Amino acid sequence: MTPQTPPDLSNASKRLINEDLAPCEQNWNWYNIFSFWMSDVHSVGGYVFAASLFTLGLASWQILVSMLVGILVVQVFANLISRPSQQTGVPFPVVCRQSFGIYGANIPAIIRGLIAVVWYGIQTYLAAHALMLVLLRYVPSLEGLTETQLFGLSQLGWYCFLFMWVLQALVFWWGMNAVRRFIDFAGPAVYVVMFALAGWIVWQAGWDNISFTLGSKTLSGSDALWQMVIAAALVAGYFAGPTLNFGDFSRYCATPGDVKRGNFWGLPVNFLLFAVITVVVVSGTQPIFGEMLHDPMETVARIDNGVAAALGILTLVLATIGINIVANFVSPAFDFSNVAPSRISWRMGGMLAAVGSIFITPWNLFNNPEIIQYTVGILAAAIGPVYGVILFDHYLVNKGGINTKALFTDSAEGEYFFEKGVNVAAVKALLVSSAVTLIISFLPLGDITHFTLFIGGLMAAGLYGIFSGYWLGDAASARIYVPAGVYCLGLGFTFSALLSPSRWMTTAGRFRSCCRRVCVADASLPLLRLAGLMTQHIVLSGRR
Repeated sequence: MTPQTPPDLSNASKRLINEDLAPCEQNWNWYNIFSFWMSDVHSVGGYVFAASLFTLGLASWQILVSMLVGILVVQVFANLISRPSQQTGVPFPVVCRQSFGIYGANIPAIIRGLIAVVWYGIQTYLAAHALMLVLLRYVPSLEGLTETQLFGLSQLGWYCFLFMWVLQALVFWWGMNAVRRFIDFAGPAVYVVMFALAGWIVWQAGWDNISFTLGSKTLSGSDALWQMVIAAALVAGYFAGPTLNFGDFSRYCATPGDVKRGNFWGLPVNFLLFAVITVVVVSGTQPIFGEMLHDPMETVARIDNGVAAALGILTLVLATIGINIVANFVSPAFDFSNVAPSRISWRMGGMLAAVGSIFITPWNLFNNPEIIQYTVGILAAAIGPVYGVILFDHYLVNKGGINTKALFTDSAEGEYFFEKGVNVAAVKALLVSSAVTLIISFLPLGDITHFTLFIGGLMAAGLYGIFSGYWLGDAASARIYVPAGVYCLGLGFTFSALLSPSRWMTTAGRFRSCCRRVCVADASLPLLRLAGLMTQHIVLSGRR
């Protein structure tokens, strides 16, 4: 199969297109996609996450089975979400125009972009902190620069942060070809360090002291089976963000086969291999250092050979830069450019994200997990619903087809113009299901919170099928979409009421009152009122 010829877009609206959002040259192959996933997996965060799965109290084979199931789910979604971008050669926010409308697409794009900005700042800070530790180890005289602070960060911390900030910006500024070359190098480089580290650990500790079970408890029976299901869900959730905007990279591939082949080697094969190496290293730190180290930076830093330790840490810093660029820099660049293509280029969109990452002072966020949880959690609640709407619309409503010209047409007769450029059905499905997943995320509901990605996705797909008239027809959907929305939002009330039965009557009364408002008028304003009352109820419940 040969790359598709881009359509004639000479009459495209300037409000919807620029050089970066238009169909691109498709010259990537499977190895570039493989490298993308290596950069996404081979990071300090990926290392800690993989190691944490081996502490769940499961046998090693159970953990590997759970990881395999979870990563296969990710692979399926990566293949599905990549297809429209590979077909058209356009990035994720432009593909969203098919489902949400040419202007409504900015809603999911901005949600994904804001999440990326927060994590971009945090990952940059972590890389800068690792660099600072290296400098302090080999240049102790720099210790004096850590005594004064500005906005919560030391003088040396600022120097390291800005150095990493500029370094990433330079790689990004040179364009996607530079990004591709960087991740092609960074992913394999980490494997070299990890294999060398694992070999050193086994040599020092002895194979008999390597265990593939890091937890202190052991589960069996139904408890073990349920924990396996949770582990698989955690794997899927960990990759949900990068997979959502995977189209930003699959658009450059010549064929769908290249994408699928790269996904196979980059996800199940690469992830499981990296996880096995990780647990070998973490397990071996106990007999060598007298404690179990879950941070690869700290493990490498304790190696007696100073040169080897420095090279290892710097390689892991490069890995962090790699995941930061592919997961948290490229995404907001396209997302923000999509808001005003004639004014914001891809480079400017990326720099807006980079500058924003400074103003949020990510070191303060990182040191306050509750702020991270509430800031990112609110936005992340919409990730699953975005999946649900996009996949349902593309594969069921549009039967896998997409009109590239219509993506850049702002005429009222355009296929994706809908109602003034917004597909109201998609937006309502997104908002309603996001409200429910947000409630589930912040209430102490136990293990159910691990499945919000799937709950939100299935709910949004179901609601979109109703709101859009796909299942019941336009006339029927116009009559029932409001009660359906109220029912789904009511689940949030039910969950909160179950936590405090004594407040059930108050909860039910508020819900009935909101239902009456919603069912007698237009959906938009009452749904917002309902969401507001639900939020008020949860806040008041939490304060009592």
